[in-house]
Amino acid sequence: MICCSIGNCDAAGILSLLEKVEMAEIRLDLCRLADEDIETVFSSDIPLIATYRTAEGGDYREAERQLSLAIRYGARYVDLEIEAPKPVSKRLADACATWGTTMIRSYHNTDGTPSIDELRGIADRCRHHDGEIVKIVTAARGETDVATVLSLYKYYTAESLVAFAMGSAGTASRLECLRRGAPFSYAAPGTASEPGSAPCATAPGQMTYDEMYREVYGSRRELHPGRLRMPSSKSYAQRAILAAALADGVSVLRGYTDCGDNASALSLASALGAQVRRKRGPAGTSTLEISGASGQVKSTRFNVGESGLLARLMMPLGCHLCPEGFDIEGEGSLKNRVMQGAKTTVEALGGKVSSCEGTDGKSGPQGQDIVLPAHMEGPLRPGRIEIDGSRTSQLVSGALMALPLCARNSTVCVRKPSSIPYIYITMDILRKFGVKLRSEMYGGRQLLDEDWSKCTEIVIKARENQSYKAAELAIEGDWSAAAVFMAAGAIFGSVELEGLDTSSLQADLTMVDILMAAGAAISQENEPVGTVTVRKAPLQGFKADLSNCPDLFPVVAVFCAFCQGRSSLRGLHRLCHKESDRATGIVEMLGALGVRHQVKGDDLVIEGESLCSRIMTGRLLKGGKYSSHRDHRMVMALSLAELGADSPVETDDVECVGKSYPGFNDTWNEYIRKKIQG
Repeated sequence: MICCSIGNCDAAGILSLLEKVEMAEIRLDLCRLADEDIETVFSSDIPLIATYRTAEGGDYREAERQLSLAIRYGARYVDLEIEAPKPVSKRLADACATWGTTMIRSYHNTDGTPSIDELRGIADRCRHHDGEIVKIVTAARGETDVATVLSLYKYYTAESLVAFAMGSAGTASRLECLRRGAPFSYAAPGTASEPGSAPCATAPGQMTYDEMYREVYGSRRELHPGRLRMPSSKSYAQRAILAAALADGVSVLRGYTDCGDNASALSLASALGAQVRRKRGPAGTSTLEISGASGQVKSTRFNVGESGLLARLMMPLGCHLCPEGFDIEGEGSLKNRVMQGAKTTVEALGGKVSSCEGTDGKSGPQGQDIVLPAHMEGPLRPGRIEIDGSRTSQLVSGALMALPLCARNSTVCVRKPSSIPYIYITMDILRKFGVKLRSEMYGGRQLLDEDWSKCTEIVIKARENQSYKAAELAIEGDWSAAAVFMAAGAIFGSVELEGLDTSSLQADLTMVDILMAAGAAISQENEPVGTVTVRKAPLQGFKADLSNCPDLFPVVAVFCAFCQGRSSLRGLHRLCHKESDRATGIVEMLGALGVRHQVKGDDLVIEGESLCSRIMTGRLLKGGKYSSHRDHRMVMALSLAELGADSPVETDDVECVGKSYPGFNDTWNEYIRKKIQG
């Protein structure tokens, strides 16, 4: 990224400049801001570096005081010279750790360029003394000095090193370090200059910001689409619709938006005997009024469309509501999809799978897995039940929706639980409809740090003879849909998203943690339900376990392609039985896009490059024809890839995205793709 180095400005001047740049360095030693000005400036969402240069042998007390204020008020980075006294360095490093600020340790030589061995020794000192990013800048008398500084990139990872030369001889090195993958390089405020003499320059050899922008990005536009409202979460909507259909009375669900799976849930509610009325709501949403049937089932044939969630919820529910027998049918990608572990789980709950054969003859009652269409019988057998949760959480959710209706208390022991947040979404919905459950998680000390990936067992207790009561609630915005927009903002400019709740139980809220781990800038107005803003910032490789949020995997894999360095994504085993063999699809997609990657057991390791580096080296992703495999999440991932591709990405069957977000293609093309590509 291009960092505009700002000096000799008051607070108003700085704020004006921040509206025109993607990143900035605030030279506190040159700007001389009052304390309240420091608070105002560093409260900006723009990634900012706080810097205070001190003359050799100078007093660091004022430097430490102002840098400490900047850290507290939101500086993304603080730049401290390696010559700073050790006590000052230690205190500022501690402050950075407390407030989440990245420490840059820097070395500047205005007299010349030491040997490469000396520079490596200096860089090692910077790294040893808390330098998460090392900055090495020397004066260049000619090409040899420039080559010496840039040769540091042979020895250190690019994402943690900013190395270039000052002076007119070193101007090109400010671009070259970006080409090699440096997180940022420096330019001066202004629009035009003679080479090496930019007005308002804070160091010799700086280009103006506009000059450097044209050199790096050419005619490419930054992404600033304005505010976008996200659709409602289908995970919440489908569960709430079924609960309302089972309730006694009229439930009101606000903030509903339609999609294929949600429409299937409404049809299923009608089959359960509920009556559904829809009224227009604010901002393109609807309000649903659902008159529940209180368990008086209208049909014994349930069509769940293409929703694997609805199929798995209805297996235990159907066993209770239709003990003499019922049929579950699917459509499209769900027909003939193998539902691993479903047969074993249904039988553990007391149900029977009396026939199970897909239209192409797959599987059968002798197999261990269910393929739709299927015929089942009940009744449920309440009591102590053990379920293998390693393959899906959705059958657990179905059991939790059904067992409280039974005539005996139940205890459900979920071994090796997966997608744990979705189990707690179900419990949250049930609580809102008057059904109470108690749960305990087991897995050792790691759970104290809320590391749900370490959970080995969940024990859930359901009291007997409960009933669903009508409820009124708002359906949350969908973090699964938001993920691709957030990734686009983090790579290409910024996005502002409405309708999201940052206190949500949705598993795909993990996207916030992923973006923060990569270095993106994220903020929210009026937590937890105000506008979420994601801004471009220097991105670096990271590690993430996506076992509990497999829907994020395709988009995050493409996002990693623009994070400088190595990223590792765990959870490939969860992807084989989604709408497609998603694991194979993602690996094939990355290969075709030209992204270096490898599979290591359950991990997908991706070698990424910054957007600047990809543009300047000509290593943009490869356009061409791609298959979505009829998977809505793959459509979203390929849409993101096209923004950083060298030619159009043509994706077959883009309409399958209507399963979760019918308006996605129109919204993406109008507010995202056109904003960048024109």
